Amino acid sequence: MWVIYVLAALFLLIVFLKQVNQYERGVMFTMGRFTSIKEPGWRIVVPVFQSIRKVDMRVKAVDVPSQKAITKDNISVGVNAVIYYKVADASKAILEVENFYYAVSQLAQTTMRNVVGGVELDELLSERESISEKIRSIVDTTSDPWGIKVDNVELKDIVLPEDMERTIAKQAEAERERRAVIIQSQGEVAAAENMAKAAAMLSASPGALHLRTLQSINDISSDQSNTVVFAVPLEILRALEGLKKNQ
Repeated sequence: MWVIYVLAALFLLIVFLKQVNQYERGVMFTMGRFTSIKEPGWRIVVPVFQSIRKVDMRVKAVDVPSQKAITKDNISVGVNAVIYYKVADASKAILEVENFYYAVSQLAQTTMRNVVGGVELDELLSERESISEKIRSIVDTTSDPWGIKVDNVELKDIVLPEDMERTIAKQAEAERERRAVIIQSQGEVAAAENMAKAAAMLSASPGALHLRTLQSINDISSDQSNTVVFAVPLEILRALEGLKKNQ
C-alpha cells in the first residue's frame, strides 16, 4: 500500500513542480490573477488554480526587415537594421502587451521609416550613428510601458536607386580629382620656391654656379650612353678674350 502512496506523491510532485531556468523569470497567476514573479529554480504550481508564464530575460537580436522609405529630399531608399533589446520587467511584458516580440519588431519598422523620412539623403549616409541612436531612443521610450529595454540599434544597409549610386560615384571621383589637382599645385609651388632659393644662393656666391655646372656634368658623364654638350659660360669666354688682348 505504501508503494502506491509513494508513487502518487511522486506523481503529484512532478505535476506540481515547474523549473525556471537561470535566464528566465516566471510570471505566476493564481486563479487568473497576477500574484508574483518567480526567480530561477524549482517552483510549486498547483494545477487548475495556478499557472506560470516563463519569460526569457536574455538580450535578443532582432533583424528588422528592409523598409522602403522616402527621405526628406524625396529620394527613395531601402533601409534595414538590427535591434538589440531585453525584457526589464517580466510582468509588464506579459500583462501589458499580447506578444512583445512581434510588437517590438513592428515598432522598430515604423520608427525606422519615420526617422529616415525626416532626414535628407546626405545626412542619412553621413550621420548613421546619430540616426541609429534616435531610432533607439524612440523605440525604447515607446516600449517602456511593456517592460522592454532597448540597448542598441544598428543600421545595416542603405540601398539607393541605381541612378543615385552612379551620381554619388561621379561626385566621389570628381572630389578625388579635385584633391589631386590641389596636391599637385601645392607641390609645384613648393618646388618653385626651392628653386628660387637655390638660384638666389648660387648667384650670391662667386664661382658657385660654375661648380654646380661641373657637378652636373660629372653626374651626367657617369653614364657612357649619354652625349654631353657643354656650353662654355660667358664669363670664361670674356676672360679668355682679355688674355688675348693682353698678349
